[in-house]
Amino acid sequence: MTDSNSPKIIDAAVPLPIDSTFHYAVPPELAPQVRTGVRVLVPFGRRKLTGYVLGAVAESGEEVKEIVAVLDPEPLFTAAELEFFRWAAGYYLHPLGEVIKSALPAGINITSRKQAGQNPDGTAAEEVLTGGKRVKTETFYRAVVPPPEGTLREKPARIVQFLQSNGETPAGQLRREFEADAALLKRLTEKGFVTATEREVYRDPFRTEVFQRDTPPVLNVSQAAALDRLTEAAEGRAFAPFLLHGVTGSGKTEVYLRTIALVLDQGRTALVLVPEIALTPQLVRRFKCRFACGIAVLHSGLSDGERYDEWRRIRRGEVAIVIGARSAIFAPLTRIGIIVVDEEHDGSYKQSEGFRYNARDLALVRGKMEKACVVLGSATPLVTSFHAAQAGKLGYLQLPDRVRNLPMPATELLDARGKKNETFLPELAAALGANLAAGGQSLLFLNRRGFATYLVCNDCGHVLRCPNCSITLTYHQRRGRHFCHYCDFSIPAPSVCPECTSPEITLLGRGTERVEEEVRGLFPEARVARMDRDTTSGKGGHARVLKGVEEGTIDILVGTQMIAKGHDFPGVTLVGVISADATLNLPDFRSGERTFQLVSQVMGRAGRGDAPGKVLIQTLNPDHYAISRAAAHDYAGFYAEELEFRRETGYPPFAFLAALTLSGNGAEAVDQGAETVAALLLRLKKELRSRVEVLGPVVAPLGKIRGRYRRQILLKSAGRTDLHRLLAAFRGSPRLPATVRMAIDVDPVEML
Repeated sequence: MTDSNSPKIIDAAVPLPIDSTFHYAVPPELAPQVRTGVRVLVPFGRRKLTGYVLGAVAESGEEVKEIVAVLDPEPLFTAAELEFFRWAAGYYLHPLGEVIKSALPAGINITSRKQAGQNPDGTAAEEVLTGGKRVKTETFYRAVVPPPEGTLREKPARIVQFLQSNGETPAGQLRREFEADAALLKRLTEKGFVTATEREVYRDPFRTEVFQRDTPPVLNVSQAAALDRLTEAAEGRAFAPFLLHGVTGSGKTEVYLRTIALVLDQGRTALVLVPEIALTPQLVRRFKCRFACGIAVLHSGLSDGERYDEWRRIRRGEVAIVIGARSAIFAPLTRIGIIVVDEEHDGSYKQSEGFRYNARDLALVRGKMEKACVVLGSATPLVTSFHAAQAGKLGYLQLPDRVRNLPMPATELLDARGKKNETFLPELAAALGANLAAGGQSLLFLNRRGFATYLVCNDCGHVLRCPNCSITLTYHQRRGRHFCHYCDFSIPAPSVCPECTSPEITLLGRGTERVEEEVRGLFPEARVARMDRDTTSGKGGHARVLKGVEEGTIDILVGTQMIAKGHDFPGVTLVGVISADATLNLPDFRSGERTFQLVSQVMGRAGRGDAPGKVLIQTLNPDHYAISRAAAHDYAGFYAEELEFRRETGYPPFAFLAALTLSGNGAEAVDQGAETVAALLLRLKKELRSRVEVLGPVVAPLGKIRGRYRRQILLKSAGRTDLHRLLAAFRGSPRLPATVRMAIDVDPVEML
């Protein structure tokens, strides 16, 4: 900024749970550096912290504090991105500063703290700043002059010769190839044989992989028709939302790739969202094999440094495609031409803590702001998405058949009633053996981790529960401990009942660890692996398991919902669902929809190669429409029955919801706070003449998590405007004890 338009007073947001923004004065010497989108260090109470500049404001009669420093040479977000952040903050009722913090890479914010003790001269210790992400640098070496014959020993001579042949080389490569330490390289530099230059380098999560360019396959009739409509929309350069409804294995990804290629040819960029990092390696590989342009990846599996570098590549305009999980919706891409939301039905797009946004819904908002094409893709679309498509709010694109005319897998329901002690019914055990003998790969799906889901005493009936949460502890055999999957509390496996000291204790229920053990017992010759949160923790955990399946080094893979999400395993010819009922009886109106989606998705992993697929589903409820319709590959039938249930009970798409959850360490204080909030909502409803239903307060289905008691209030409205009017009037009004927290979740996905 020039002196003539440098701001004297700015509006700034801070990354704290505070709805207000704050005004600060700008000293004349800092004014040229201040502009919308940069971070500044601001005094806040007794400390200093990062503030985000939102813009200049008019002169104010109030006395305002001065900013301490400007932290960025260039803005971190644009005016268009700020508009998007403001929309998200307003819709999800979350402080703008925390929204911006969520959108920026982790670790760059700076705060201050008082240094303990005294300085050596006896004066009081000063404030010290902490935080801020550092860039990575590396030294590069280049040969300058060839050394005279015989002047260098063998290793230094080989290094100089290598540099003459290969040009500039990073120090890390010289260390690996020649075991060249820093002292040796320093001597070569001092003697003038090489020069050293330090430069910033990016941390690349895919630096060790090699990608071969692929040949696009011939599209079938349905794919070509979908591409034609998307091409027309992309060429129109206006907001165009679509639902791409394609059965598993129908080639949705190829339609994405072709449309993105068109958008890139127009000089625009593409944003691709996936629900889980488990999907990312396979999808990134397909994109890297197809496109030569810069591709950035954003997900929680990256280190903070890798994520920061990917974010800077995007900000600098060095990439044309961004692939990532839900937080990638805030990627600083410009000129967006298409946003793809793959597996749009997946609940992982909803952030469940803190800033509770839904990336799937924000994709539509950002697409509208960017005048971009938005494609929501799924084999099992959300009931709300399909309803919107039927109503003409989304364009509807259908891929009813698998590519190469491959058949859908043959499916059989196995009635498990009265056989609860059997992990594998005889039909499934026989099918596993036959498939193993035929050289096929098998997937076994059970959406529970651990070995046993609870421990019970046969004498007194005591059940081992978490002291911090309203759930039983799950036994993990390999670690010899019982764990809580919500707060990570654990205890060693007891040999007697903790209540009555009886040795008659029994492990009941089963998880993936137990299934894996039983598979190894049944088929000792099989190569068995497990894919759940316990086996994929750590960097590259998902990729290692997926690579084993792709390369055929795993015969039977046991897993949770991770194995159900969009993976393409051509060698898998058998899928077994151990228990289709795990999600069916949860206290959530979406339990039927989730069951249909999970069963359908895991079924879709079978028969995607040349050999036909087979699916066996063990269930205690074979007549429930969610399970029977999934087994029949009948989405239309499921949708009709589920929609009627939603209509009768008044749930989405026939209503809009907001959930208020109050929590605290004392049950009585939480109950009183919940009653206060409910009374205030009812009073405001009357004053506004609102038609919003106020349901509750009630004890949450998970009444206690991490030592905090939880109560819920549900708001239900036939119109979105009414709901937001009531919430806007309510926000900030209730006075709750300091020990009670309240979270507002607009459009909740989890009701537990």
